Amino acid sequence: MHDRQSLARTFRQLLPDECVIFREEELIPYECDGLSAYRQVPLIVLIPYTTDQVEGILKYCNLHQVPVVARGSGTGLSGGALPHEQGVLLSLARLNQILEVDCDNMQARVQPGVRNLAVSEAVKVHGLYYAPDPSSQIACSIGGNVAENAGGVHCLKYGLTLHNVLQVTMITIDGEKVILGCGGYDAPGLDLLTLITGSEGMLGVVVEVLVKLLPIPERQQVVLAAFDDIETAGDAVAEIIAQGILPAGLEMMDNLSIRAAEDFVHAGYPTNAQAILLCEVDGTDDEVSEEILLVRKILLQSGATQVRTAVDEQERIKFWAGRKNAFPAVGRLSPDYYCMDGTIPRSQLGKVLKMIGEMSERYKLRCANVFHAGDGNLHPLILYDANNPGELEKAETFGGEILELCVAVGGTITGEHGVGMEKINQMCAQFPDEELQTFHDVKGVFDPHSLLNPGKAIPTLARCAEFGAMHVHAGKLRFPELERF
Repeated sequence: MHDRQSLARTFRQLLPDECVIFREEELIPYECDGLSAYRQVPLIVLIPYTTDQVEGILKYCNLHQVPVVARGSGTGLSGGALPHEQGVLLSLARLNQILEVDCDNMQARVQPGVRNLAVSEAVKVHGLYYAPDPSSQIACSIGGNVAENAGGVHCLKYGLTLHNVLQVTMITIDGEKVILGCGGYDAPGLDLLTLITGSEGMLGVVVEVLVKLLPIPERQQVVLAAFDDIETAGDAVAEIIAQGILPAGLEMMDNLSIRAAEDFVHAGYPTNAQAILLCEVDGTDDEVSEEILLVRKILLQSGATQVRTAVDEQERIKFWAGRKNAFPAVGRLSPDYYCMDGTIPRSQLGKVLKMIGEMSERYKLRCANVFHAGDGNLHPLILYDANNPGELEKAETFGGEILELCVAVGGTITGEHGVGMEKINQMCAQFPDEELQTFHDVKGVFDPHSLLNPGKAIPTLARCAEFGAMHVHAGKLRFPELERF
């Protein structure tokens, strides 16, 4: 047990007074990240200005066995930044400078607290941009993106954070600075950069990131297609990819999310449609003209009841505004919602959406579906009211069943939100004990005393045993209804 007052006195010798937050009322804003269903007040919050200060904090915490949870902007949706009640919440919000822009090599060196969108805003004058664009890009930080391997609506063509980061500088729990990766496309030795990206702050604290920039495409154009059946829309996604087209973005929304977004943003969505697809292509003017015509043809042949092409840049932005604001829009429909994140093979979209609809009826909870259809990354939003006893627990059970279904059809329990606290039980359905033990062994190399974000992402084998044998690798035995398809 660590004493809050004595820790505050110690850290005020290492940091300016304004960097040390320890009064109860000032700690409350840090009790959760974007998954507000899970809350825990930290013992103390530290907000350093410099990398040297981060090193000093970690050295002290390692020496005195104080748990550390690193936090970016707090927009994460898996409870990855949930504080430890006996630990330090290390906010990197003040490490927010773009340190260097290298136009010749199309790179930018940034601190972890830099907002995702701020990178593209800063390099737009050079005709460049940073491709990963999570829906929270106006607020989320690059450091958090690295921790969770964030994606976005354009990840189908341009990849996740992993594919757009060239190098990271991180501080280990014992205060050592380590540089992973390089400015080129390959680095000698083990590919530890890939290991760190998506490691959810469990192996080290990232203090600097070298990101890859891309030229702004000559032209971008988006098509909106409406469908009177959600399974038909799912099949159309697979058909577009099968025809050899790689859209910059391929997104899908069901009727509940369509109506919510239209009421919130007025994007021009057809509210009577059971599903819409947003398909964007980019490239040279000639390439876009050719692909747009082909996409329209495929969509109509695949059963679209309406296909509209954005007539100008303003309408393109408006179409995307509805999708990017879908989460807050759905938040207006219910006191609470539980945002899931699983990934499935594109060929399974139709059947999985059908089964989610059946689950929704069984649990008597509405579910809005918004997702990156092109890479099969689902974001079911389960609506509930935490004021009703037992309803949160019912929503969690519903969400867990969706994730286990993703595994059963050959997918995975996460696509970009990470595991955090939210999906830790479903890790038992994804991985056998031997692989989970390997994850623990890797963490032990970097963090032998398990001080960095302890208790997250990787369940103990005892927890998996408690989770239940019927949930572990149950496959179709867990979902006999899959045999209908």
